[in-house]
Amino acid sequence: MNLSSVFRGLLLLAACFFPVCAQQAAAQQEHGAWLFAYFKEPGNQGIYLALSRDGYHYTPLNDGKPWLAPTQPGELMRDVFLTRGPDHLFHMVWTWNWHGNSLGYASSPDLLAWSAQKQIAIMKDFPETNNVWAPETYWDAKRKQWLIIWSSSMKDSKAGNRIWSSFTSDFNTFSRPAIFFDPGYVTIDASIYHQPHGPYRMVFKDQTYDPLCFQERVATGPTLEGPWQHISGPINESWSEGPSVIRVGNRYMVYYDHYRPPRARYESVATADWKHWDDATAETSLPEHCKHGSFLKISDEEAARLLQRQDSN
Repeated sequence: MNLSSVFRGLLLLAACFFPVCAQQAAAQQEHGAWLFAYFKEPGNQGIYLALSRDGYHYTPLNDGKPWLAPTQPGELMRDVFLTRGPDHLFHMVWTWNWHGNSLGYASSPDLLAWSAQKQIAIMKDFPETNNVWAPETYWDAKRKQWLIIWSSSMKDSKAGNRIWSSFTSDFNTFSRPAIFFDPGYVTIDASIYHQPHGPYRMVFKDQTYDPLCFQERVATGPTLEGPWQHISGPINESWSEGPSVIRVGNRYMVYYDHYRPPRARYESVATADWKHWDDATAETSLPEHCKHGSFLKISDEEAARLLQRQDSN
């Protein structure tokens, strides 16, 4: 039995045995599929992909083997973010290493063939940079450039991580990085969501140590660059990070990595109004041991092509 048959079978089982709410039933009728890109510990194994028809239940692709492996000595591939550009090219960025001034980048026309993996020293102008973590990239239609955001801290500062940014049109030359978001406390793992005809929402991790938070909050802004205001209270529990937002039916799902044992797993919360949040973890199923990743909507034709890949070893 090939993976395509397994995937279809799992979806049928999910429909029969999982309690499916009205929103999920509607989502199953939509065209396209959700693609989940993630990593597993240790972070040098590469990037994994999983597929979902309804936005709730995800099946690993390539029989659970890495989709894209590191190609350079010492390279990690953590905290992956995958998106599609206006030129229909797929762009992937990730955490290159625990310490240093670089992030990782690769592109693909079809999610199957990938460019060479590039180490981008995005913070080279700041010698005291301690880390570059969890990069994400968004197309700014007004500027006709890519906005890249990530978290960095400085070796000579007690302030801790803040969200930084830079612009690029080609992933070869970059504007001088600057602080993008500083709420006055340690902040990492920012992810931006925009529903057409509505405000921008940025979900981020409040990494305050005293009192300990380690939870996600939401800031609202009128543009991709903010200004970011009206910061919410925590929307989930402590020891959570790596949020990603998708819309399924009339709900906004925030998936995140709840990383502390004994209940280390991917979890989710959902809202219809960005004010009231419900735990949606029991409604979802994601690949075992998946870590900080991102979600992207792809076409049925693209999903069918991805289902055909099965590495022999």
